[in-house]
Amino acid sequence: MVIATHNRDKFTEMKKALFAAPWEFIPAFSFPGVPDVVEDGKTLEENSLKKARELSKFTNLPTLADDTGLFVEALFGDPGIFAARYAGEGCSYEDNVNKLLRVMNNVREGARKAIFRTVITIYFQDNNFKSVVGEVEGHITFAPRGENGFGYDPVFCPEGFTKVFSEMSLDEKNKISHRGKAIKAVLKYLKD
Repeated sequence: MVIATHNRDKFTEMKKALFAAPWEFIPAFSFPGVPDVVEDGKTLEENSLKKARELSKFTNLPTLADDTGLFVEALFGDPGIFAARYAGEGCSYEDNVNKLLRVMNNVREGARKAIFRTVITIYFQDNNFKSVVGEVEGHITFAPRGENGFGYDPVFCPEGFTKVFSEMSLDEKNKISHRGKAIKAVLKYLKD
């Protein structure tokens, strides 16, 4: 099964979390000429399905694709589905985090609530697919912390915890994260 991502960090995280699945997982970036799917959907569900469908057709293999958004209450849901390119096309993780912190500079503690949401779609040939959702509530910190993870992990602190995702081990993060919850649902589906 192909994992539809060009992001090596995401592939490593997902492959580790999916270790119990009865499949061999291959990253999309290992296929020569793999297309870069344009994420022009209006929802995470639309983007996840589009990526899974297009890469399944390209590789002729079952494909698992995710789309993740960060929805910040004080920013009326922004960056939302544009989380990966919040600071512009070709931006780095650090660029996105810095923009988020800059935009939230005057947002007080207690008003920094956010939800991380992941939609994973598994696409089999003949338009047969299954989508699952995982989400985690938390808040945005005032400064980056930790050395692990990627994306917004240095500034997202899940509800009930004092550590941000980037201060957690990959195993700790996968147990409680949005992607981890979606992957649990994927594992159940693949086993069934």
